[in-house]
Amino acid sequence: MAGGNNVARMSPRQRMINLMYIVLTAMLALNVSSDVLNGFSQVHEGLHRTNLNMASRNEVQFAYLGELYEKNPTKVGPWFKKGEELHKRSASLVSTIDSLKVRIAEKADGPGADYTALANLDDLEAASVTMLNPASMRGRKLRESLEAYRDYITTLISDSAKRAAVTEMLSTRTGSVPGTVGQTPWEQKMFENMPAIAAVTLLTKLQNDIRQAESEAMTNLITNVDIGDIRVNELNAYVIPNSGTVMRGGRYSANIVLAAIDTTQRPAIYVNGARLQSPDGLYEFTANATGSHEYSGYIEVMRGDGTTDRRPFRSSYTVIEPMATISPTMMNVLYAGIDNPISISVPGVPMNSVSASISAGTLTRSGNSWVAHVSKVGTEATISVTAELDGRRQKVGAMTFRVRKLPDPSPFIAIRDASGNSVQYKGSPKRISKAQLMAASGLGAAVDDGIINVTYTVVSFSTVFYDSMGNAIPEVSNGASFSDRQKEQFKRLKAGKSFFISNVKAKGPDGITRDISPMEVALN
Repeated sequence: MAGGNNVARMSPRQRMINLMYIVLTAMLALNVSSDVLNGFSQVHEGLHRTNLNMASRNEVQFAYLGELYEKNPTKVGPWFKKGEELHKRSASLVSTIDSLKVRIAEKADGPGADYTALANLDDLEAASVTMLNPASMRGRKLRESLEAYRDYITTLISDSAKRAAVTEMLSTRTGSVPGTVGQTPWEQKMFENMPAIAAVTLLTKLQNDIRQAESEAMTNLITNVDIGDIRVNELNAYVIPNSGTVMRGGRYSANIVLAAIDTTQRPAIYVNGARLQSPDGLYEFTANATGSHEYSGYIEVMRGDGTTDRRPFRSSYTVIEPMATISPTMMNVLYAGIDNPISISVPGVPMNSVSASISAGTLTRSGNSWVAHVSKVGTEATISVTAELDGRRQKVGAMTFRVRKLPDPSPFIAIRDASGNSVQYKGSPKRISKAQLMAASGLGAAVDDGIINVTYTVVSFSTVFYDSMGNAIPEVSNGASFSDRQKEQFKRLKAGKSFFISNVKAKGPDGITRDISPMEVALN
């Protein structure tokens, strides 16, 4: 092709011929050799046959697991359920990939095309349009499905080396592609500018990897069916008590068993010289004497040669007096008018078998705790506890409490700190700003000593201000709120001044109205 000034002298026909030559050269450069395409066809055919064989093998493995489940549902049940889920998820993913191969074939050859007999092997658009379309995102969805399947199936493979191999086999790592900058997504590496036959072959290879991974996992599940069986070369006798501590009047229960016992031949069990009649080795009796006790015996089992093997055992138990633990959560007394949390428990007895009552007031259950409510100050209240032991109810303890009046509360003014949080100002020596005082609505009262937290209702109070001559100016509140006259006095207060709140009357939840201590309010 001529260049330089010769281009200007070319006829339009010559220019067209030269342009067509450039296009043809580019097409030849992009054209894939027919031998390569035929090679892909042969590889795909081989992989397709392998997939069919792997599918048949996996069906045989799953059927074998099903036979084991039919013979012993209890033992094989957990592994069969996992195998069933594995088989279902594998088949679903393989079917999804089959549908993608059909779409690529139809894009290359038209409707009804067969991906096992592609005509347009070198179609470079079918795979890209089908898998990388931003609207359908089939390539991205396939990658996400494959990653989810990989994460799931590796949990079913216990061998670390095989698990690592499966992880690598189903890898969807990003990578760099010659001529591009940065990492290229897995789906783009797989399907961008990929001939149709190559894309179908890669998908078939992916199905092959899934079938192999399924086979590894299924083999591991079948192996695990028997992995929990215990192989022993030693026989020992064991005493398994339900509890080593028994209350007087309760029943002691223990299972005396021989490890690796043959269920077709029960051993003979002797306790303190007497043969145990329970075929299951259950040893129980009524414990009436408190203290620590021991017992011993032996187990006789027939050997395969007809001789008898004797295995001795020894155990102990402790019998205690019936008792209950009763304690107030807050203190050693009950306060009138409020809910008093109470903790009640009986060692060795579940909470739903424990009940309690109180001689004065009410006692209600709140979850695993109790709440006592009493009202008559100066009296005593007794909490009695009973428990269900061996099907019968038995009194296991009692405790008497004194009923006291609630302590007097302390007055406070609810203000906002610099962060906007509500805090209680309880008077001098601490100081508050005039703005905080003006924003306050009134006076509150509460008991908050770290043991109990009870809020009182302020009935009335007075404020006492002093003028420049030292004269006292008392003002009366509007219930628990500051009156208008009191607020007017607040406005007249100067920085550094103070006033007093007195004659505070507050009513508690016990219904008693009491006079409480005054407080001094000091301004910054």
